[in-house]
Amino acid sequence: MSRRPFTPKVVTANLLREGDVVYLNAQGDWVGDLHDAELIEDETRAAERLALAEGQPGRVVGAYLTDMKAGRNGPEPVHFREGFRATGPSNYPHGKQAEA
Repeated sequence: MSRRPFTPKVVTANLLREGDVVYLNAQGDWVGDLHDAELIEDETRAAERLALAEGQPGRVVGAYLTDMKAGRNGPEPVHFREGFRATGPSNYPHGKQAEA
Protein backbone atom coordinates (compact mmCIF):
# COMPACT_ATOMS: atom_id res chain seq x y z
CA MET A 1 0.00 0.00 0.00
CA SER A 2 1.49 3.33 -1.00
CA ARG A 3 1.32 6.36 1.21
CA ARG A 4 -0.29 9.56 -0.02
CA PRO A 5 2.17 12.37 -0.64
CA PHE A 6 2.39 15.13 1.96
CA THR A 7 0.38 18.25 1.09
CA PRO A 8 0.95 21.78 2.48
CA LYS A 9 -0.53 22.42 5.91
CA VAL A 10 -0.89 25.01 8.65
CA VAL A 11 -1.23 24.47 12.40
CA THR A 12 -4.51 25.80 13.76
CA ALA A 13 -6.15 25.81 17.19
CA ASN A 14 -8.48 27.84 19.37
CA LEU A 15 -7.35 30.26 22.06
CA LEU A 16 -8.18 28.75 25.42
CA ARG A 17 -9.73 31.83 27.00
CA GLU A 18 -11.30 33.65 24.05
CA GLY A 19 -12.13 30.67 21.84
CA ASP A 20 -10.86 32.50 18.74
CA VAL A 21 -9.42 30.54 15.84
CA VAL A 22 -5.67 31.06 15.59
CA TYR A 23 -2.81 29.89 13.40
CA LEU A 24 0.86 29.28 14.12
CA ASN A 25 3.21 31.57 12.22
CA ALA A 26 6.83 30.91 11.23
CA GLN A 27 8.10 32.59 14.42
CA GLY A 28 6.04 30.26 16.63
CA ASP A 29 3.47 32.92 17.56
CA TRP A 30 -0.30 32.57 17.33
CA VAL A 31 -1.96 34.88 14.81
CA GLY A 32 -5.62 35.48 14.03
CA ASP A 33 -5.25 35.96 10.28
CA LEU A 34 -4.81 32.81 8.20
CA HIS A 35 -2.70 34.71 5.66
CA ASP A 36 -0.07 35.28 8.37
CA ALA A 37 0.23 31.56 9.17
CA GLU A 38 3.23 29.46 8.28
CA LEU A 39 2.51 27.29 5.24
CA ILE A 40 4.35 24.07 6.05
CA GLU A 41 5.52 22.05 3.07
CA ASP A 42 7.63 19.46 4.88
CA GLU A 43 6.16 16.53 6.84
CA THR A 44 8.88 16.54 9.51
CA ARG A 45 8.49 20.28 10.04
CA ALA A 46 4.72 19.85 10.29
CA ALA A 47 5.11 17.27 13.05
CA GLU A 48 7.52 19.55 14.94
CA ARG A 49 5.20 22.55 14.66
CA LEU A 50 2.19 20.51 15.80
CA ALA A 51 4.18 19.28 18.81
CA LEU A 52 5.04 22.91 19.64
CA ALA A 53 1.35 23.82 19.52
CA GLU A 54 0.26 20.83 21.59
CA GLY A 55 2.84 21.83 24.19
CA GLN A 56 0.87 25.00 24.99
CA PRO A 57 -2.21 23.67 26.82
CA GLY A 58 -2.55 26.84 28.87
CA ARG A 59 -2.80 28.94 25.73
CA VAL A 60 -4.60 26.92 23.01
CA VAL A 61 -6.84 23.89 22.67
CA GLY A 62 -7.58 21.50 19.83
CA ALA A 63 -4.40 22.08 17.82
CA TYR A 64 -4.26 20.21 14.52
CA LEU A 65 -2.73 20.28 11.05
CA THR A 66 -5.04 21.25 8.22
CA ASP A 67 -4.57 21.18 4.45
CA MET A 68 -3.92 24.50 2.77
CA LYS A 69 -2.60 25.80 -0.52
CA ALA A 70 -0.34 28.72 -1.35
CA GLY A 71 -2.22 31.85 -2.31
CA ARG A 72 -1.28 35.36 -3.39
CA ASN A 73 -1.46 36.65 0.18
CA GLY A 74 -0.45 33.53 2.09
CA PRO A 75 -2.12 30.22 2.90
CA GLU A 76 -5.63 29.58 1.59
CA PRO A 77 -8.08 26.89 2.70
CA VAL A 78 -8.58 23.77 0.63
CA HIS A 79 -11.74 22.68 2.45
CA PHE A 80 -14.94 24.58 3.23
CA ARG A 81 -14.66 24.02 6.98
CA GLU A 82 -11.35 25.84 7.21
CA GLY A 83 -12.58 28.68 5.04
CA PHE A 84 -15.53 29.06 7.39
CA ARG A 85 -13.26 28.98 10.48
CA ALA A 86 -10.96 31.60 8.93
CA THR A 87 -13.76 34.13 8.45
CA GLY A 88 -15.01 34.03 12.04
CA PRO A 89 -18.45 33.57 13.57
CA SER A 90 -21.44 33.27 11.28
CA ASN A 91 -23.41 35.95 13.10
CA TYR A 92 -22.59 39.65 13.25
CA PRO A 93 -20.98 41.54 14.99
CA HIS A 94 -18.44 39.17 16.51
CA GLY A 95 -14.75 38.54 16.17
CA LYS A 96 -13.14 38.95 12.77
CA GLN A 97 -16.38 39.91 11.06
CA ALA A 98 -16.88 42.89 13.40
CA GLU A 99 -13.51 44.24 12.31
CA ALA A 100 -14.34 43.98 8.58
